[in-house]
Amino acid sequence: MTDIPYLTLNDGTAIPQFGLGVYQVPPDDTAALVRSALEMGYRHIDTAQGYGNEEGVGQGLRASGVPREDVWITTKLDDPFHGDAAPASLDDSLARLGTDHVDLFLVHRPGDGDDVDTWRALESLRRDGRARSIGLSNFTRDGIERLVTATGVVPSVHQIRLNPRTPQSVLRRYHRRRGIATESWAPLREGKLARDPIVRRIAARHGRTPAQVVLRWHLQHGLIVFPKSSSPQRLRENLDVTGFRLSRADLAALALLRRRP
Repeated sequence: MTDIPYLTLNDGTAIPQFGLGVYQVPPDDTAALVRSALEMGYRHIDTAQGYGNEEGVGQGLRASGVPREDVWITTKLDDPFHGDAAPASLDDSLARLGTDHVDLFLVHRPGDGDDVDTWRALESLRRDGRARSIGLSNFTRDGIERLVTATGVVPSVHQIRLNPRTPQSVLRRYHRRRGIATESWAPLREGKLARDPIVRRIAARHGRTPAQVVLRWHLQHGLIVFPKSSSPQRLRENLDVTGFRLSRADLAALALLRRRP
């Protein structure tokens, strides 16, 4: 099995730094995809209530034979269930997933003024064990600060759109100061970065695919990343990112991507 690195969150839990995202994976295809990924060695699956495929994630986990305690499962609170509706909505997710807890429960995006109540509800879910860790997705720095000021609870994770073209440097510095782990969605920029000449040249030097180079960039910056693929070959390639390192020159070249149109 590939040696997947782990990061320790501010609540003491250890999260696999690399995983599989199932955004836009059709519900009927999710179980087989998750089973294949877990059999290959993936141990982190990122889904959401809004994706409509939580049930398939649970089915794939059970079919794989991998013990539940060895797999990190993230799901996200959908917009209609902010505030006091959050606990019942997580119970529905747990029923679909076929488990008594999730490892990470995120607020998928800011609401219309009830974010503090929502955040308090998630903290109650962490206390009672239905969610081991809690966090946010797609918030601003000011939005996070409002929640921390009101509740005293710092998110363990913030999931944002992040890649070498959109590195979110300011927000990442804030996360480091607050002790918040950063997760990247759209880590390959919908595949565009795999076609970039700079990325392709670095990949050729290392004998790797362009996607592996970009995913390695995320890992070396301490980010948690979960690319999506339905291709078995691509799943294996994506997972094989721990056997090489990008040099300082490679990282400097990739940093130029943020200044390009």
